[in-house]
Amino acid sequence: MFDQLKAYLGKHIDITEEELAVFCSRFRLKTTKRNEILLEGGSVCRNIHFVNKGCLRIYLVDEHARESTRFLVPEGRFGTAFPSFILQEPSKAWIQSIEPSEILLLSYEAFKELPLILPRWEQVYRMNLERDYIDAINRIESLITMDAKERYALLMASNPALIQRLPSKIIADYLGISQETLSRLKSKI
Repeated sequence: MFDQLKAYLGKHIDITEEELAVFCSRFRLKTTKRNEILLEGGSVCRNIHFVNKGCLRIYLVDEHARESTRFLVPEGRFGTAFPSFILQEPSKAWIQSIEPSEILLLSYEAFKELPLILPRWEQVYRMNLERDYIDAINRIESLITMDAKERYALLMASNPALIQRLPSKIIADYLGISQETLSRLKSKI
């Protein structure tokens, strides 16, 4: 159950088996169904999610009920509605399990406690935060500076499995293109 999480930590810090056991004890397992909502907009986000298996989608819903995908969180990554989680305020974002998934949940309280138990967690957290920030900036820049074909090629290069696994509607929304444009791009590449 904790193999992916242990591997993730092991990539970033040296950690003993005892420290790993204490660290992993702070997480609880949740299995989800396809399209299960883990957080509704307007609710306070109480957990960080580590995806063991499956994929999460973090998205917004506008006043016309149109959805806009902000992030996709595949296996081996942490994800949450970050502003809501850190500030413990109602979230603008929703979190959905796009496919049947296995998620490890870390509560806000356990998250705050971890640096006291495992001081090197702060290093892992900072590295994860930096990576996610860079990914967010790259995504924003791609939406501004690249055309649909370039954005599709970038996703194909960085995570081709997502294109195969996830519904076209989600991929098109994430890329900021129509489903028809995505279909044309898929047929050409």
